[in-house]
Amino acid sequence: MGERRAQPGSDHASGLTYYRLSAPSDSYPPLQGARECAVCVIGAGFAGLGTAMSLAERGERDVVVLEAEEVGHGASGRNGGFVFGGFSLGERALQRSAGPAARQLYGDTLAAVGLIRERIRRHEIACEARESGVILANWFDDDRILLDQQRFMAEHMGVHWQHLGREELAERLHTRRYKGGLFEPGAFHFHPLKYAQGLARTLARSGVAIHEHSRVTTLRRQEGGWLVTTARGTVFARELVVCCGGYLASLHRRLRAAILPIATYVMSTEPLGERLASSIRTGAAVYDTRFAFDYYRALPDTRLLWGGRISILHRSPRAVAKLLYGDMIKVYPQLKGVKVEHAWSGLMSYARHKMPQVGRLPDGLWYGMGFGGHGVAPTTLAGELLSEALLGDARRLRGYARWGLPWTGGPAGLAAAQASYWYYGLRDMLRR
Repeated sequence: MGERRAQPGSDHASGLTYYRLSAPSDSYPPLQGARECAVCVIGAGFAGLGTAMSLAERGERDVVVLEAEEVGHGASGRNGGFVFGGFSLGERALQRSAGPAARQLYGDTLAAVGLIRERIRRHEIACEARESGVILANWFDDDRILLDQQRFMAEHMGVHWQHLGREELAERLHTRRYKGGLFEPGAFHFHPLKYAQGLARTLARSGVAIHEHSRVTTLRRQEGGWLVTTARGTVFARELVVCCGGYLASLHRRLRAAILPIATYVMSTEPLGERLASSIRTGAAVYDTRFAFDYYRALPDTRLLWGGRISILHRSPRAVAKLLYGDMIKVYPQLKGVKVEHAWSGLMSYARHKMPQVGRLPDGLWYGMGFGGHGVAPTTLAGELLSEALLGDARRLRGYARWGLPWTGGPAGLAAAQASYWYYGLRDMLRR
């Protein structure tokens, strides 16, 4: 059979994600008219939905969630679907930044993984959760990288990642690119959009109001609360929480100045059938030891979902498919000719310090953002921290105040972020 180039089909050309096309089409009415509530949450991604869920689980259901597009529209419904511990800030850097508190902070994210697992079970959320762990594959020919990381995680973070020798990893991943790996057995992966939709359905059943296509145009502090305005309605809320991430845009100047909206790219192949086993013989999700790493996993219908690269540049679905197809073939040349059926990008919000930004501004506005490229567990954690604080207990939230809202530098900051990405990418190339 002749080689087929990566070609976009009609779905791919439209930029629709595999997740959006494979998830049920729930819908919630736009906000109309005036209403009041105890808490208004802006943003129906993992952080916003997680905050509403944590409030509802603590008995506060007088909550309104406003979403400019659809539930899970942003990074929450576009990511790789990895559910594991940690922050965008690496564990060693976390220890340097937080000192003795680092172990507890990392433990907070592990508890969030457990909470996600429990919510899936309790609410019967059909999100293709696969309890197969995650593999960190070594891109470099240096066994010390893995052994040092395994030792560090055990000694300082209290977790044991299983070492996979080169031959053992090769039985699971048929490629010459990797030189062994570390297996994280407590991790899993899932369909992120179906999970977000499942949270929304659960919230709606509990009495929380969700409004899609309700872009907030103004926020105004008033006596006793906040007036939130959309095109067709208003909400007066005693408390207001902003969880918009990379899609914050111009909604709030102070918060916008503290994040960098960075794009990442994802694609999914056609179903591979038996051909999948020529490359991948594991149910685990995989990422590698480079700064700008590949991340991928096999889907239930034998497609391969592949993501990678970070950039400030907008790229078309066709360009994303071309880039990621090339990355995939570098690792698995035996998949040459496989068709890319869907390709998309999404905006993540990064802080300069690479830690989540959760807290409260002097005027009383609460916020949760800055989850970077490692956000599934930390967004869930943010929901717990914010709900506790909203209900009067801000002790754990204060543990994250040390990182704050440093200015990211505007356009110059974006240019610096792109230059940093290129620098570290070049360093990885020279290291290999």
